[in-house]
Order: sequence, then C-alpha cells, then structure tokens
Amino acid sequence: MSDVIITVRGEHEARVAPERATVRISVRTEGPERTAVVDSTLRLAEPLRTSIAARKDAGAVLEWSSRNFSVRAERPWNAEGKRLAQVYYANVDFTATFVEASELSIWISEISSWEGIEVGWVNWHLTPETTARIEREVAAAAVGVAVTRAHAYAGALGMNDVTPLEIADTGLISSGQPGPSPMTKARGMAFAADSAPAMEYEPEDIVISATVEARFAAH
Repeated sequence: MSDVIITVRGEHEARVAPERATVRISVRTEGPERTAVVDSTLRLAEPLRTSIAARKDAGAVLEWSSRNFSVRAERPWNAEGKRLAQVYYANVDFTATFVEASELSIWISEISSWEGIEVGWVNWHLTPETTARIEREVAAAAVGVAVTRAHAYAGALGMNDVTPLEIADTGLISSGQPGPSPMTKARGMAFAADSAPAMEYEPEDIVISATVEARFAAH
C-alpha cells in the first residue's frame, strides 16, 4: 500500500496559579472650584502614594507608578432639563504590582474605605520566565497529542509507521496565514470603593493553551 497523508490537530492546556497581581487605584474628587478640587485630589493621593512606596520598600510591591492626573469641567443637567453650575472633576491613577495575593488583599482592605479612593481592576499574571517555560511545555505537549493521533489513524489503516512532514501553529498548514501561538488567559477582578472592610478572595488559575496542526506520511 502506498503512503497515506494524515493531517491532525493537537491541543493542550495548562492551568497555573498566578504569581503576580497588578491593581489599579484611582483618587477622584469633584466640586465647584477648580483649585479646591485639584488641591483635594493631591491631598488625598499623598497617603496612598506613601502606602504604596512603603510596601515597595518592604518588598511586597515589585513596581508601581502614578500617572494620568487630569482635571475636567462639566455643566450637568437637572431633571427639568436645566443646565446647572459648572462642576470640576479631578483624578490621579496609580498602578502597583504585588508579589502575593494575600498582601494585595490586606492592602485593599486597608485603603478601600479611604476618602476619594476607587479600587479598579486587578490583573493576575505570571512572571515572564514562568510564562515562557509553561508555553514551551504546553506547545510540546500539543505536538505529542498530534503524534499520538497520527499513530492512531495509521494503526486503524493497518500501518505501523508515521513520518512527520509538516508541523505548524493552527491555520498555517491549511491557509498559509499566521495562526495563534500559545495563548495565556487570565481573569481580572474589580472592586468597589464601598466594599466590605475585609476583602478576601482567591485568584483564578491562568490558562495557557496551544494548538498545532501536523501532517504525517503513514506507511
């Protein structure tokens, strides 16, 4: 019997506990006078800045930044459709990357009740080194699945050997266009400023997956 070309797909995924958490915090104020609003925002932001810097010095925070200070003015409308007096809004955003989820939980519980504080999203992620390692392992496992399937198909045809001809990310063999490489999926969490004082939670696992397509000659 002549060789038979077998094309298969292999998939694999890994679930990994997050190693890092990056949180976004905003300080927001509003009022009728621009100078007072700006001064109030800067005043409320200072203890937050000090708190983050202290945790950076203690090793609980890897890195942090303060940026996007902005001031805007609006004239809102009331229920009768009348334009009201001008209101000024000011805000400054902070981001901080924590080493441990427990440290982040304790800190959020501490600051969430502070005046003007809004706790935004939390992005759970891995270190670049861990991401690269897991992606390599997942891609290799996906190739192994493709090889196993090729042998299964060949065996069903009464053939004992398969020779690899092509292997690529999904979509490359069939279309010639770039397909997705190993993907990382992480879930974020958001918190309201008026949340309960004790905020305890467990981050969801990060999913890293890979899909490959392979072509074999069975003989």
